[in-house]
Amino acid sequence: MLLAPAFWNRYPLLQWDTGGYLARWYEGYLVPSRSTVFGLYLHFGEGSGFWINLGIQALATLWILQLTLRVLGMVRPLRLLRMSLALILTTALPWLASMLLTDIFAGLSVLSLFILVLHGDKISGIEKFALFVFTAFAAGTHSATLAVLLGLCCVGWIARPLLRDRIAVVGLAQGSLTIVAGAAMLLSANCALSGQLAWTPGGYGVAFGRMLQDGIVAQYLRDHCPEQQFKLCPYRDQLPANADQFLWGRSVFNALGRFQGLNDEMGFIVTHSLAEYPLWQTEAAIVATARQLVEVATGEGTDVTDYHTYGIIERYIPAQRVAMRAARQQHGGINFAGVNWLHVPVALVSMLLVFALFGRAILRRKADDLALLAGTVALALLGNAVVCGVISGPHDRYGARLAWIATFVALIAAVRGFSRDEAPREDSSSL
Repeated sequence: MLLAPAFWNRYPLLQWDTGGYLARWYEGYLVPSRSTVFGLYLHFGEGSGFWINLGIQALATLWILQLTLRVLGMVRPLRLLRMSLALILTTALPWLASMLLTDIFAGLSVLSLFILVLHGDKISGIEKFALFVFTAFAAGTHSATLAVLLGLCCVGWIARPLLRDRIAVVGLAQGSLTIVAGAAMLLSANCALSGQLAWTPGGYGVAFGRMLQDGIVAQYLRDHCPEQQFKLCPYRDQLPANADQFLWGRSVFNALGRFQGLNDEMGFIVTHSLAEYPLWQTEAAIVATARQLVEVATGEGTDVTDYHTYGIIERYIPAQRVAMRAARQQHGGINFAGVNWLHVPVALVSMLLVFALFGRAILRRKADDLALLAGTVALALLGNAVVCGVISGPHDRYGARLAWIATFVALIAAVRGFSRDEAPREDSSSL
């Protein structure tokens, strides 16, 4: 059922970014925002038509859902089935599990880090090792996921003096080491595929796109082009208003050499505009974060014609051309309007409930298992909104990949609320 969208499509779901990840094995150089770790993972499943990747994603999802319920003392086969069905019907989860994209690992890694750090004593050594490897892998698949997990670990270290009985040093150390391992994994994969011991490029370019969208780049060019000869100066009145159109569409960005030709200039403008317009940048960051929190619709980038990804598959994996072209997604796309009529309100209400649970725990100065889970998810949602909204600009895709774990927490809270025998255990720890 988790893979129902892929079975209906007759092929794994594709997205614009999929092609960039797939090509990493074949092209042998680094591309902005395209993890070689995830590229190697996709290459591993090519022989099966990528169905092995979807199988891994579905099994990992069920495994981590089951582990979460188990460490909370709530695991029962029928309960796991009912909760899984609720998530499949009301959230983006099956679409994420059915897609060749890093997004499924973003939400799962938040839950796996929660289990590893706060409940490592309730799982076996083999499970602990598997969670460690999984979390490190997830961190290596996307810089935003790594940043969110790093932020959660930092909050854990800050909060530990107040929650000594709930947050063990050993658990925090293990969780923190997953970030180190994920970074090492990415650097190793980059070196193996490109010969460069370097981080995945593209940070300045993505931030530049967000500032362009907010009008900051145009203002900076108007203020400085008379005395500084930027490559973009002749085109300052022709820049598109949309970051995606500038970076990934047919724009002057292509004519000026894309990331390779403009990276230094974009980096200069990003850093200097931060210093020159601090209030504007702060306001734009707050607005972007707020927008990102509420942009949670399912299907962004899946309901369009992804010529780039199609071309990558036809060029490097020609044996899959017929199956890929025959998929329903490649014949008119997929309309998510009806799906989002349900998914969006469920996601927003679930997020509100998670923040309310976290706020209530702070006011009561009590830290039971449910409060800690709600706090972890609330901080992950907020961190994701800051990282993705401020750096890349708000997108529904970035919100949807985490919103489903808020619904999972809401379901757990509902079960706890209606089951007296499974009321959350109170702890005397002060927040």
